[in-house]
Amino acid sequence: MAFDGISVAALVKELNDKLSEGRISRIAQPETDAVLLTVKNMRNQYRLLLSANPSLPLAYLTENNLPSPAQAPGFLMLLRKHLSGGRILSVTQPGLERVIVLTAEHMNELGDLVQVRLILELMGKHSNLILVDQEGRITDAIRRIGSGTSSVREVLPGKTYFIPNTREKLSPLSLDPALFLEKLTAENGPVEKALNAVLTGISPQMARELVLRARLSGDEAASTLREEEKKRLLDALETLMAQVRDGAFSPRIYYHNGQLIEYSALPLTLYAAEEAVPYDGMSELLSDYYAEKNAASRIRQKSADLRHILHQTMEKDSRKRELMEKQLKDAEKRDKYKLYGELIQAFGYGLETGAKELRARNYYDNDKEVVIPLDETLSPQENAKHYFDRYQKLKRTYDATVVQMEETDAELAYLRSVEASLNLAENEEDLNIIKAELVSGGYMRAKNVPGKKAPKAPKTAAPLHFVCEEGFDYYVGKNNLQNEAVTFEQASGNDWWFHVKGIAGSHVIVKSGGKELSDAAFEHAAALAAWYSSAPRGAKTEVDYTRRKELKKPGHYKPGMVIYHTNYSMVIEPGTDGLRRV
Repeated sequence: MAFDGISVAALVKELNDKLSEGRISRIAQPETDAVLLTVKNMRNQYRLLLSANPSLPLAYLTENNLPSPAQAPGFLMLLRKHLSGGRILSVTQPGLERVIVLTAEHMNELGDLVQVRLILELMGKHSNLILVDQEGRITDAIRRIGSGTSSVREVLPGKTYFIPNTREKLSPLSLDPALFLEKLTAENGPVEKALNAVLTGISPQMARELVLRARLSGDEAASTLREEEKKRLLDALETLMAQVRDGAFSPRIYYHNGQLIEYSALPLTLYAAEEAVPYDGMSELLSDYYAEKNAASRIRQKSADLRHILHQTMEKDSRKRELMEKQLKDAEKRDKYKLYGELIQAFGYGLETGAKELRARNYYDNDKEVVIPLDETLSPQENAKHYFDRYQKLKRTYDATVVQMEETDAELAYLRSVEASLNLAENEEDLNIIKAELVSGGYMRAKNVPGKKAPKAPKTAAPLHFVCEEGFDYYVGKNNLQNEAVTFEQASGNDWWFHVKGIAGSHVIVKSGGKELSDAAFEHAAALAAWYSSAPRGAKTEVDYTRRKELKKPGHYKPGMVIYHTNYSMVIEPGTDGLRRV
């Protein structure tokens, strides 16, 4: 979810509860657009990170002590002058804006108590951290904005501070129902977009939540809402805002089958069926959420080289396959040349010297007349040999091309399976296994440091493990080596094996334990195989399944590749419903 006004409200409540009356003992600037305040309050010490990073503006309490650069930036020196030793009076939020205002008092050079405000604006690429004096004038900002950059507002020392409201949105905390409905119904497009356009602090996600709570479909145009629908929407909005005003927040992160989906400061009906992990405060939630999200991003970045090698090889194989298809098309003429040779041998005995063509009956096709071009400088026997030679050459080309095409198709299927493995990689251990597989297959070279021993081959990590209500165990390979392990090591002959038909995907094994699987157990396994595959989510997919004993792996096959001749199939939508990840 975007760091919207409701998330900010939950965070502000937590910060105000913990930091009010605390003293700012240390100020650091670990990044060019972020500061870290150390606050001592009673016997507790807190570290507050305020980041105006344009790509990820955030604020939260952290246990990490981040150092300042060796040479203190000018903005950091200014903050130390006006905030060091200051007492925090409050942490507030104007309306439901994505703005955090930290108000503190400190002694100025004359020994007088004065108030200052450190304001963090969490507004995407327009995010900023601004110090404002007690007269409301800007002392300085971590990012100065002049008239040449913005025509809406200048953020420069001496300028009066204000929050720009370019679209004149309404605050949902103090709403005039008549004005709200008037502006809402004047918007073009569906209700969800209209809510986001009219109200401050409401993200697209929360707009969908409001639509769901009001029992609307979300596709209705805001201008066509009936009176009853308007009333339900107003009631849903008021209930939501009552929770915000009362500070009745319940932060949680939502997961689907162990995979991160979203976070929210309030329970969401949108994800009522998903796993929700509750948190005591927004700081811990934000820290965990973005740490996990950044880990996934790092895995994606670390796999970039492997993906590049795969895509290069697949493009090369695809181009090679196109050439082979053209060769096969050219080789389709081979049988015609064989026929010409046979007909010349059969009917060319009466040809005159220098004849340019032979008209003969095709005894393979109801004696239809065939006109065969001839080389007038050659005898009939030499013309026949010429056509037989061309036939043999094309036949050899065809036979060799068919073999090469089968090998190329097998390699492309294998490379797609490796690509699917990269999409399932959860950590560096998974990436190391895939890298080792590509090295052993000759697709990339191992990087050995001179003077050091070559790194040991990584151990195969544990596959994904799921359990259904009936107690059956499901194992899913995340890469080709795991696919082999679950299929040929963990599974016994009578266990069931599942795989999507015709595309890359994981091997799924259901341990039957000598019992017959129910229809639901078969459907769970098939949906799981479709989910962990290259099949599009939400689209029904055909899945093959058979007993493990029906699978064979010829010696020349690449890792994870198997053959089978006896199987069943079912068409199912990908999913993991009814299964719990262990």
